[in-house]
Amino acid sequence: MAPDSSITVGGREIDPVRGGLLVLLVGVAVAGYGGYDHLQQRQAIDAAVPVNATIAETGVESDGSGSSTGVEHYPVVRFEYAYRGESYTSQNVYPASVRQSYDTESAASDVVDEYEVGATVTAYATPESPGDAFLKNQQSNGPLVAIGIGLVAMLLGGRSALNGFRNS
Repeated sequence: MAPDSSITVGGREIDPVRGGLLVLLVGVAVAGYGGYDHLQQRQAIDAAVPVNATIAETGVESDGSGSSTGVEHYPVVRFEYAYRGESYTSQNVYPASVRQSYDTESAASDVVDEYEVGATVTAYATPESPGDAFLKNQQSNGPLVAIGIGLVAMLLGGRSALNGFRNS
């Protein structure tokens, strides 16, 4: 390998081919998970059974650790419901396991504002997973964002690995 084709990170020399392949693999995993979650949302919506739910708590959570561009805001709507004689609590707004985030607190608040503590609303439960009910019987874009991030990582990792092969 030519001396100018290596990458130094934290004082350690990293082979660009291995690094690129690692990023490519992570990209495949993230995109695959996003695709899986997208499919799971579709199946949950198709199997959903409406149930009466009572809003127990609302709010907005903020997290700056998950984004390189700033703080992400998540709507929190905790609700209680019964399905087939069993009591459950959930806080899923959408049927996705990837939480829907918003760039601004006001955008997340707009989602929360649809729900008032103590109000009775329609939630949707599935027979396969009754403890994971959700409020909006529609798909979120969270899994699509995961797919996009995975695809970008795959492209960058593939490019790095290919360039590393060429420079070897």
